[in-house]
Amino acid sequence: MPHIALPSHLPGIRAAMAFRPETAQPLNDLVDALLTAPNSLTPAERELIATYVSRKNDCYYCATIHGAVAAAHLDGDEDLVRSVKADFESAEISPKLKALLNIAGKVQLGGKHVSGDDIARARAEGVSDVEIHDTVLIAAAFCMFNRYVDGLDTVQPRDEDMYRQRGKLVARDGYVSASRGNVLQPLASQPALEFQTEPDPQFSFAGDFDKAAGNQGKR
Repeated sequence: MPHIALPSHLPGIRAAMAFRPETAQPLNDLVDALLTAPNSLTPAERELIATYVSRKNDCYYCATIHGAVAAAHLDGDEDLVRSVKADFESAEISPKLKALLNIAGKVQLGGKHVSGDDIARARAEGVSDVEIHDTVLIAAAFCMFNRYVDGLDTVQPRDEDMYRQRGKLVARDGYVSASRGNVLQPLASQPALEFQTEPDPQFSFAGDFDKAAGNQGKR
């Protein structure tokens, strides 16, 4: 059970963001910039970095949902995602991505664990300064997101198909755009619900914020 009164029909970070829309907006902007904005790293590569860090932090919700988004970007290759979670050095990914995941893993341990040798390995694979910067920031941000999700003891269902379907939606529409065009009601106008295990296409990172803002923004 969550430590505070989060919306009972939303899982993971979506519930936390709906609870506090004032802080959800900048968090949404950050995740959208990191994972969906134009970048020399593909969306799949960036999602794999987020997935790997979340797995190392033992955050089930984040590791599973971002793994599902990564798989959707990879034409449904869930086996590759699982191999990255388990041992990226043995996974069938590029040497460049392996070098970036090595840096991300060091950031997860603590920023000072990133060494000159780690950076040299990445540069030898053609990694740019911007790609190093973005990898470090993705890893650091997901340490925060993981602790946010687990620190509030959010609901983290084990229904893999729910994550799979949600991952397809986010991969197709992006975190912010996934719910645009939907008619969203404030949380207070909905009946009290037990958590739904079926994915609701109306909700996304931003959709949950938009849904709550109409109500909570009037406090």
